[in-house]
Amino acid sequence: MSTSRRLPRGRNALPLEEVARLQSERLCKAMAEVMSEKGYVATSVEDVLKRAGVSRLSFYRLYDSKLDCFLAALKRSSGLLTEEVLAGIEALGTDGGPLERYERALAIYFEWLEKEWASTHICLIEAFAAGPEAAAHRRVIQSMMVDLHAGMLGVTDERGLLACRMVVAALQNLVTIPVAENDRETLRAVAPQMVAHVRFLWNSGAFGEGTGPA
Repeated sequence: MSTSRRLPRGRNALPLEEVARLQSERLCKAMAEVMSEKGYVATSVEDVLKRAGVSRLSFYRLYDSKLDCFLAALKRSSGLLTEEVLAGIEALGTDGGPLERYERALAIYFEWLEKEWASTHICLIEAFAAGPEAAAHRRVIQSMMVDLHAGMLGVTDERGLLACRMVVAALQNLVTIPVAENDRETLRAVAPQMVAHVRFLWNSGAFGEGTGPA
């Protein structure tokens, strides 16, 4: 079953650039959905075409291979996650201190993981199976998350950055296992654990200058 209706033809046809954009979105979404069910290795281009409702010719106009489409889906998924978390942080304005902002951002992150379950699999699970290019992009995502942590917590020195790297590594490990096992209940339990741990680290001064007991 395809994920979208056919694009309009004839007098109501869309510009070619818009058609390509919409087809790319369909294919990326279909890639995430099929891989969350079958895994990277077992997913074929044909599986993706059937789910997306896009022709093989159109696929190869946009992508060179299954891996090429997968990388596009991975970048799209991680980009959507980043946008959602950043929008949530911006919506807070100057309300609350660093820990309150962190807790809110983490809540948005976990809400997205559940809402976009197929994309979550792409980012956290299948990126390991798709080879070095996908692994390299996953490292980019991890670096971006370290920067987000540092910005929210007001980290200004190397000790604080090291703490952020450790927190991000722990967070990704803790969420990857329940996602791989499709265990949403265990996944939900991670968020309050992380908030409590980050508060403990903050109060211990682990995030560097400006953190620790008042």
